Amino acid sequence: MTAEFFADRHIGPGPDDERRMLETVGYASIDELMDAAIPEVIRWHGRLALPEPASEQDTLAELRALAAGNTVAVSMIGLGYHGTHTPAVIRRNVLENPAWYTAYTPYQPEISQGRLEALLNFQTMVSELTGLATANASMLDEGTAAAEAMTLARRASKSASAVYVVDADTLPQTIAVLTGRAEPLGIEVRVVDVDRDELPAEFFGLHLQYPGASGAVRDHAPLVGAAHAVGALVTVAADLLALTLLRPPGEVGVDIAAGTTQRFGVPMGFGGPHAGYLAVRSGLERMLPGRLVGVSRDVSGDPAYRLALQTREQHIRREKATSNICTAQVLLAVMASMYAVYHGPDGLRRIAARTHAMAARLAAGLRAGGVSVAEVTFFDTVTATVPGRAAQVVAAAARQGVNLRLVDVDRVGISCDETTTDAHLAAVWAAFGVPAVDGEVPEALPAGLARTSDFLTHPVFRSHRSETAMLRYLRRLADLDYALDRGMIPLGSCTMKLNATTEMEPVSWAEFAHLHPFAPAEQTAGYREMISQLEGWLAEVTGYDAVSVQPNAGSQGELAGLLAIRAYHRSRGEAHRDVCLIPSSAHGTNAASAVMAGMRVVVVGCDADGNVDLVDLDAKIDKHRDALAAIMVTYPSTHGVYETGIASLCAKVHEAGGQVYVDGANLNALVGFAKPGRFGADVSHLNLHKTFCIPHGGGGPGVGPVAVRAHLAPFLPGDPAGEPVDGRPAISAARYGSAGILPIPWAYLRMMGADGLARATGVAVLAANYVAARLRGHFPVLYAGNKGLVAHECILDLRPLTKATGVSVDDVAKRLIDYGFHAPTMSFPVAGTLMVEPTESEDLAELDRFCDAMIAIRAEIDAVAAGQWPADDNPLVNAPHTAAMVSGDQWPHPYPRSVGGYPAGVDRVAKYWPPVRRVDGGYGDRNLVCSCPSPQAYAD
Repeated sequence: MTAEFFADRHIGPGPDDERRMLETVGYASIDELMDAAIPEVIRWHGRLALPEPASEQDTLAELRALAAGNTVAVSMIGLGYHGTHTPAVIRRNVLENPAWYTAYTPYQPEISQGRLEALLNFQTMVSELTGLATANASMLDEGTAAAEAMTLARRASKSASAVYVVDADTLPQTIAVLTGRAEPLGIEVRVVDVDRDELPAEFFGLHLQYPGASGAVRDHAPLVGAAHAVGALVTVAADLLALTLLRPPGEVGVDIAAGTTQRFGVPMGFGGPHAGYLAVRSGLERMLPGRLVGVSRDVSGDPAYRLALQTREQHIRREKATSNICTAQVLLAVMASMYAVYHGPDGLRRIAARTHAMAARLAAGLRAGGVSVAEVTFFDTVTATVPGRAAQVVAAAARQGVNLRLVDVDRVGISCDETTTDAHLAAVWAAFGVPAVDGEVPEALPAGLARTSDFLTHPVFRSHRSETAMLRYLRRLADLDYALDRGMIPLGSCTMKLNATTEMEPVSWAEFAHLHPFAPAEQTAGYREMISQLEGWLAEVTGYDAVSVQPNAGSQGELAGLLAIRAYHRSRGEAHRDVCLIPSSAHGTNAASAVMAGMRVVVVGCDADGNVDLVDLDAKIDKHRDALAAIMVTYPSTHGVYETGIASLCAKVHEAGGQVYVDGANLNALVGFAKPGRFGADVSHLNLHKTFCIPHGGGGPGVGPVAVRAHLAPFLPGDPAGEPVDGRPAISAARYGSAGILPIPWAYLRMMGADGLARATGVAVLAANYVAARLRGHFPVLYAGNKGLVAHECILDLRPLTKATGVSVDDVAKRLIDYGFHAPTMSFPVAGTLMVEPTESEDLAELDRFCDAMIAIRAEIDAVAAGQWPADDNPLVNAPHTAAMVSGDQWPHPYPRSVGGYPAGVDRVAKYWPPVRRVDGGYGDRNLVCSCPSPQAYAD
């Protein structure tokens, strides 16, 4: 198999297809098309300095060699990262299953019922284990979840204080993230030893760790009462496995719980990706950031799941948004929820009890050998004191293949987990120089802190004990959904392209999956070499000088880039520069991120063609010249156009002393043809889950690296486990963020090479222009750039048709389900429109199938306009049609059943049937149910 074969596999249209598409668009070659579309002032005519492309086999061999540079040791470091056994049925049928990992965020609920049910299970699991009323559908990791809890407490607290108290026994990487997130917001993080020191007289929030980083399990009830007495809210970062045995935070009045679900079957992955969690008491649910799954009903009155409340709130509230969270960690949340389904409450208790028993035996053996062990209640972690010998003990354990935590020169931390064995305990005892101990020891959990309440009572957690039952449950949920393995997902601004199996395969390798993020450097050389290569390749692709892969989502990359700009200005004595200009068409996360970075948002208007209005830009620059910090602009624009004024825009902002942030969401239209770091931008974030093939996973994982020019490189994210460096805040809890999925973009870049990447970009732009050309006579294409061309996406304007016929963009989106498609992006960036991004991976047959479906839908709209079907009873307003609806005994509609269920061009054998009819989101928001309803609710 030749190296070029992979690019041919990745790119859908072949040479003959490309020629036909070019004829339709009116160009002789892709290079001619790109020369016409991209403004010459930013056009780059070089060839990327990347290694020549490797074959799939050679790429895997190179990754094997890099993986061999890692040492998979027994990890007893703890600190929120633990060994875990992923049930094989979950690994194979979720993590490695394209039905789950190629799905998009469930904004179209009718075709997302499977993953919505899995996320509802996740929310139920978190809510019941923490004892709190409502949990969201996952966060990015524990550190960022704790930061979101802090800002939630700031919003909800009635205290006027800006002080946030953090227990000194909190995970150190969480303290680093909290501190970095707090400073731009004017929050003072005050780290306090709550066992010894008094709380301040006034504070708005208190963060506690349960169990603590040292392993100590404390009764937090008195602290909760003291905090509430001064109007503060209390957050507890709780270990969910420990909560199967320990009294949950909600039972002592805690307001918020945050943490990670990593040890529920999700590999450590050198730091991620893992599903963080956030749960709140009753009364705070409408302030909960991130995504929330709820139960609603469809138009037939049957129960149906959907995203609820403030989902994507930043797109609505923009600079008034309280969070910039856009993605979650859905694939990992599904794994964690299925781990709970697989084991059930009894199984989880057994795992927790065994883990605790191992820790108790470990402590007893150390004490018997004369080692001082902290005399505190613990769950899975013990802290041993060996004056002056801690480093010696850690080194001795490492020689036996076990990693311990060096707390300081005198103390060693040891954590047990689901994977701990007798041999591991023996190795630890030997490292301390004490003899092994046989036999059971009493558990070390006091009755007063023991859990007495039940949890996971819903039948879903008690019904799948056999692997047969579990396998069928996973298959049933996957069958309910529409993912990229079924057909095209033409979402504008989201780039749903091929996630090749060769790219995905290394993610499950032990050398990448089972490394602790704080493992000794000598054990992670392969990982760090791979990451260094990837960062270098990304810098070459974008024209920047330095890259950090730490941000674990695009929104976090935005924040990292803006914080780098902020730190740069402060380093030059220009801390007063705090205005961020943002075009009115920008992604909503941009404005939210700017506020989180301590900046004031000033909106710049767009002209009739969707471009940044340079006249308004001049006015805003003149008004805010002395305070101008930055401009955030998406390129190509959010409207899918190569704006001709981008170089002028950059020059204007630089002349006024500002920095230029180019949102990398649309980088799939630039790679190989233009470099943001060379046409005037200072910083970008890159969406590896878009342009570089990390799959969307139903709404995460993502990676949002930040790329900068040299002058901003000193302000890239700092190491959360290292010494704090001014101007380099930690963005996520691990130095390399979601390192476990970085083999995916590494493999993509390695197999595509310079020519393959450029060809992918050209074909993506060709595909968008082909769709625009085919549909322009049926739906107006709202914006275009040079010579009437679009970039990698086009916006179809349905507003005139809606005004004339009443058929809405929602009706067209739901009708596309009947034709076997996921809808394009609805009403963004312009209400009443569809934004279509076909990507380079869809072949001509699929592009034509989509265009044919849209043309057929236009004919259906015309039939409504002509009075052939009533405006309130036609195939569009009744869409989508379920099998139950079409096969029912009654059919009161004025069109045949076949038109509803089998519209023109649909393969009757491969037909996808949505499980529910159109979902009533408003009903769900008015009747908020965000955990598993009882079976009786479905019967009713």
